[in-house]
Order: sequence, then structure tokens, then C-alpha cells
Amino acid sequence: MDLQLKGGKALITGGSKGIGRAIAERLASEGCNVAICARNQAEIDAAVASLSAKGVKAIGASVDVGDGDALKAWIKASAEALGGIDCMVSNVSGGNAPGEAGWRANFEHDLLGTVRCVEAALPYLEKSSNASIVMISSTAALEKFIAAGAYNAIKAAVIQYAGALAQDLGAKKIRVNAVSPGPILIEGGSWDRIKQHMTPFFEATVAQIPVGRMGTAEEVAAQIALLASPLGSFTTGANLVIDGGFTKRIQF
Repeated sequence: MDLQLKGGKALITGGSKGIGRAIAERLASEGCNVAICARNQAEIDAAVASLSAKGVKAIGASVDVGDGDALKAWIKASAEALGGIDCMVSNVSGGNAPGEAGWRANFEHDLLGTVRCVEAALPYLEKSSNASIVMISSTAALEKFIAAGAYNAIKAAVIQYAGALAQDLGAKKIRVNAVSPGPILIEGGSWDRIKQHMTPFFEATVAQIPVGRMGTAEEVAAQIALLASPLGSFTTGANLVIDGGFTKRIQF
């Protein structure tokens, strides 16, 4: 299927590995020019080399999304280098640290980082014929998972922000959607570490997934590419749950 993304311009925060990297790779495979940011320069360089090999323009920079000025400067520089923005993907998370520090990290990165992405990208998105914002949330925002904490609560705020913003920006032809992955197994990622060091918990989690396995970053990325494409032009204000049936609520 041709997603009609060739020549598009996409920015992805946290695009050097994990789900962010998979999103960048998928969009580049569809012909999008991409800009990524992360904190590890070596990982950024490796990702940019892989993306560029697909025949698109790919750039990357070391940015702490929690630093508002640096994030906005990166978005401006990336938009100028690519010639605009068609899709802004806010993917970075502050993790799942305990205590007040964890709350601050999640607020600064997951929520305020997303707000800053929107504010900085808006002038460019307003000029796009296929403008889309995608915010990465989590199924931890939808049902109680493990314990009450910052990650779950702030990810829920991201979903609410996306839904309300979709209403505000609809008249400007800018679509806004959230994506909530369930357990995603990525080599070197959190669930991979849990598999190695907390095997009973890992196996108990898999047992709750009706399809019998955890998801892949590539499966999440494929859905995001569709949302960002002209083929998704009538989808806005949605929260797309990608979890293999892990959450038990009926989605209506």
C-alpha cells in the first residue's frame, strides 16, 4: 500500500532507538525526510546513517527534551533544514522513576515536552497540506498498571491534551492523535530487562495478552505511519491502542 508520504517532512523526538527509531525508519521507508533528536550522539549518528541509506534526507541532533529552549531550537532548525514540517511525533518519556523526581521528569519530558513540540511546530504545520501531530502515550494511562505513579498519570494527561487539541486545531486542517502501546518487547528495552531479571512478572504479563506475545516497535510504527499519512486524513482526536488485547476495557 502506498501511504502517499513520499517527500513529507517528519520530526521524531527520541528517534535514535526503540519505538522512536522504528517510527523514523518506517516513515523514511515510505519516502519521508526525517529529523530525529535524542541524547546519545553515537546512537543518533548510527540512526541517521541508517535512515539516509533509504534515499531520504535525514538529520539528527543531541537534545534533552526537558530543556525547552533546546527543544524549540531543534524544531526550528530541523524545519528549516527539511523545508517545513508535515508530521510532529512527540515520543520521548522521562521514564518511570519513583518519588517526586519521577513526577518532575515525566511532567517535563512527557507532557511539557509534548506541549513545547506543538507550540514550536505549529507555524510550520499550518503551512502543510498533510499536517499531523502524534503523541505517544501508553496503556498504563488507561487501566491501573503496577502502581499509582507519575508515568501512568502523566501519560493519561497526554491523551486528554491530544483529544482537546484535535478539536482546537481541526479548523486549521491539523490532525492530532495519541497512540497508546501496550507491552512492547525491544532488545535492550525495559521489557527485555524485565524478561531477564524479573522472569515471573514478564511471563505473567504475557499471559494477560490474548494474542500470546508482546508487540514490536515496528508494529507500532506501522500504525503511526498510517495515521500520519493522507490515508488517515479523517482520523483526529483518536487514541489508538496497540496492545494485542492487553487492556480489558471495551473500547467504544
